[in-house]
Amino acid sequence: MIRKNILLIVTVLLVLFGCTAEEHTEGARFVKVRGVDLIRPDGTKLFIQGTNLGNWLNPEGYMFGFSRTNSAWMIDLMLREMVGPDATDRFWCEFKDNYITADDIGFIASTGANTIRLPFNYKLFTDEDYMGLTAAQDGFDRVDSVVKWCRDNSLYLILDMHDCPGGQTGDNIDDGYGYPWLFESETAQKQFCDIWRTIADRYKNEPVILGYEIMNEPIAHYFENKDELNKKLEPLYKRAVKAIREVDTNHIVILGGARWNSDFFMFEDWKFDSNIMYTCHRYGGDATAPAIKEYIDFRNRTGVPMYMGEIGHNTDEWQADFVKVMKDNNIGYTFWPYKKVDGSCMNGITRPEGWDSVIVKFSEAERTTFNDIRAARPDQKTAKKLLREFIENSKFGNCKPQDGYINSMGLKK
Repeated sequence: MIRKNILLIVTVLLVLFGCTAEEHTEGARFVKVRGVDLIRPDGTKLFIQGTNLGNWLNPEGYMFGFSRTNSAWMIDLMLREMVGPDATDRFWCEFKDNYITADDIGFIASTGANTIRLPFNYKLFTDEDYMGLTAAQDGFDRVDSVVKWCRDNSLYLILDMHDCPGGQTGDNIDDGYGYPWLFESETAQKQFCDIWRTIADRYKNEPVILGYEIMNEPIAHYFENKDELNKKLEPLYKRAVKAIREVDTNHIVILGGARWNSDFFMFEDWKFDSNIMYTCHRYGGDATAPAIKEYIDFRNRTGVPMYMGEIGHNTDEWQADFVKVMKDNNIGYTFWPYKKVDGSCMNGITRPEGWDSVIVKFSEAERTTFNDIRAARPDQKTAKKLLREFIENSKFGNCKPQDGYINSMGLKK
């Protein structure tokens, strides 16, 4: 009788504070923000350590060895010009099936990582033409697979919209058209918010997901009107978070600063939501605390966590030094990327013999006119064979673990 009365009192108090006992129990299953820390459901602190599954669902040219052909739409167009639409569609579908699998996730977990950041293109949740499909995109199938693999390996997952409608950066990394049109298009902003609402509704009860990173590296520094664009960032974040909170109050929302996630001065209302944190990126400079003083100061001023969503592409010594700096200053991290050609990642892909002289050569060739394309196009049999070999080489069992890189991440091989 006493226990029933206590339960009744607790339920009444929860209702008075705007939630039911069921909702309170559900919310307790998720990582939450507490001051500048992330807290697991068992009450212990979570310090993020992990990697990014870059290139899998958001192809970038340099991870294939390309330089001039450097965004997803450029890579897709280049492949279609080289081997035709049917072969290109097959390549992308096989690429998605093989580039990241359960074996890759198990390997990441074996190094001691606890978190994976999953970059994706918004098109995966639309009927737009993307990576071999022209309708009924497979974004949820792909994310569902990673959720299961992470659950099986006790890993957390961050969902990162790396490429937003209209483009949020104005460079190749957003798969756009050289300007952050998202901030000037109501149509794109509505689609942006609608997609996040749909994603949040699907995963609202999934505790494997640590949080939603709204957009990657918004507003590059190239534009004369960047000050005007910067002012639009926080309002759009608020709009997207409002859409998410209409269906999901469980997950952390992660917000990045402008100029490669390095400027935070435009944020004024940093506690408009009770379960948010901020994210920064760093690829160079001194591996010291003074080098990221602005990030640390912003974290201390706001009183909410700061997380290094991308770091890497440096020497093992630099990376190891920076890991110590991040640990000393309570900034969790996910290195970029997990896998790509050559090294500077956790798992290196070996270039097929002839890859550079055929595939890379065509990707760098002048292809402005149809005559250019015809003149540069390689032998079809050879090109298709090399694309198949690339997929084979990208499979987990054929990749080369980069021991020094892994150890520099504060993990173990």
